Amino acid sequence: MPETSLKVELPDGSELELENGATGADAAAAIGPGLAKAALALKVNGELRDLSALLTGGERIEVITEKSPEALELVRHDAAHVLAEAVLDLWPGAKISIGPPIDNGFYYDIEFPDGDAPAPEDLERIEERMREHVAADEPFERRELGTDEAIEHFRAEGQDYKVELIEDLTRDEGAETVTLYRNGPFEDLCRGPHGPSTGHIGAFKLTSLAGAYWRGDETRQMLTRVYGTAFHDQRSLDRHLEMLEQARERDHRRLGPELDLFRFRPESPGMPFWLPNGSALLELMQEEVRVQLRKRGYREIRTPEVLDEELWHRSGHWDNYKDNMYFMGSGDRRYALRPMNCPGACLVFGAERHSYRDLPLRLAEFGKVFRNEREGVLHGLLRVRSFTQDDGHIYCTEDQIPGEVLDVLEAIDELYTRFGFAGVQLELSTRPEKSIGTAEQWERAEAALREALEDAGREYELNPGDGAFYGPKIDFHVTDALGRSWQLGTCQLDFFMPERFDLAYTGADNAEHTPVMIHRALLGSMERFAGILVEHHGGRLPLWLAPVQALVLPVADRHNDYAIGVAGELKRAGVRAEVDERSESVGRKIRDAELSKAPYMLVVGDREQEAGAISVRSHEGGDVGQLRPAELAGRIAAETG
Repeated sequence: MPETSLKVELPDGSELELENGATGADAAAAIGPGLAKAALALKVNGELRDLSALLTGGERIEVITEKSPEALELVRHDAAHVLAEAVLDLWPGAKISIGPPIDNGFYYDIEFPDGDAPAPEDLERIEERMREHVAADEPFERRELGTDEAIEHFRAEGQDYKVELIEDLTRDEGAETVTLYRNGPFEDLCRGPHGPSTGHIGAFKLTSLAGAYWRGDETRQMLTRVYGTAFHDQRSLDRHLEMLEQARERDHRRLGPELDLFRFRPESPGMPFWLPNGSALLELMQEEVRVQLRKRGYREIRTPEVLDEELWHRSGHWDNYKDNMYFMGSGDRRYALRPMNCPGACLVFGAERHSYRDLPLRLAEFGKVFRNEREGVLHGLLRVRSFTQDDGHIYCTEDQIPGEVLDVLEAIDELYTRFGFAGVQLELSTRPEKSIGTAEQWERAEAALREALEDAGREYELNPGDGAFYGPKIDFHVTDALGRSWQLGTCQLDFFMPERFDLAYTGADNAEHTPVMIHRALLGSMERFAGILVEHHGGRLPLWLAPVQALVLPVADRHNDYAIGVAGELKRAGVRAEVDERSESVGRKIRDAELSKAPYMLVVGDREQEAGAISVRSHEGGDVGQLRPAELAGRIAAETG
């Protein structure tokens, strides 16, 4: 090979020869003119880089185009820069902070001049200015500056948040240089990479405004977060916007109060108040979990919600979790509201002597836990400060791990199918940076979970470094009706907590041994699962799960007594029935019943009362006709069986 050339490896294993000083763009052009036009970036030895990045030879490269999995994130990153550029055009005094791509879009956090923050109607004005920059096809140009020079650059522009970011990079990472990207007149602090120019952004839309504390710190400045999304083409964007509209219609924060399931109150932020219908829903969910508990030999326990602070030092939660805990004092002792249930389960196990014949010992608890979440991250039922975990703690031998994990897998499959989710995706998470235990213990634990999954013939994704601080875990994900993925249950293997609590059992050799502890949650947070369920079903819960299965609607007040009798007969037959006794027109009652999403509406008037019947309308099948209450009860029993 001439000294003036270099070679790189392509994805198919072939070699490409280029001149010295060649860039990613040169490599794309050498492969073909079509690829050169479609190229957005370059992946070099697995790392995404700009097309302008120099090649040195010997690398394995892949040209990124719209068809590549990484392309959308790249385009959304480009769009975030154009958003900031447009905002500074319209609000020259604004201060910009960070603007990353995120799942399904991007955002930028911005401090607007006092009294001049944008309103939702301003988003279209910002979009119009963004379109001008996209149409201008401004190249993204990278340069590197020394940190001192970069600080002076942004300080001169009045961009205080950029100055702080660079100062932190210097202090925390020892950075001596930083990279900046320019498109048009706008220049931003950024690690990159970016596409070739703004003209590759495609279709985009600004979707909403929100408040966000700088760096998530409630003591810092409240910024305006401008959300947006971008796609390669308008059709994909339109599909996404339609899904967002459906998500708004299904939002549990709106449907929950409308369906009288729950409320949130300022007196206790992040802690839901469950109304009678919501309490009934939680009880139905718990009973479904209890079906699995009884089937699989669990013994249910209840442990205290307030425990001595020393316990959390012993369990390891203090070093890894204290910032998310609530504390209180009584005399000379300090206590904590539990953020997890596992230490209590360990105390239950340790209260008695155990033989190997007792194992596996499966303990279950619907345990209320408390997390000191920042108010800015609270999100309806999906992120709360108090919730109930459907916890299970299994104490077993190492040989019993595969069988117990398989048992959890089967319970998860059966439960999620029952609640209306099709298919479960599995993810195996390994040792995180912040953890307890030895490398050898972690290797054994991770190998045990891998073996269990492979023995069960289950496919899974690997998620390196995302295990619990005490052990590796399997997380269970489902996809809802809108195609969104949710992580729900978990199965975590723990060799360490039993040692910390001196737990032991007497083996067949008459010696003492330390059990393995499996932490498992089938649904996870009951509150969070309820919120996901409401959104998945659009508030129209399956008949077996609906808090009110049948709503009796008397045509006039004189029919109330008959309606109450019908509801009573249905209740005695096991149907959850209620009566709308309001002095409203039957048309109004029917409209409100539609909004309540009760599966069955039962109209009773003179004709029904004389016949001892009810006029039945089903949400699923429309008008059913006249039935006797016992006939409807039988129909509901058959549909829920």
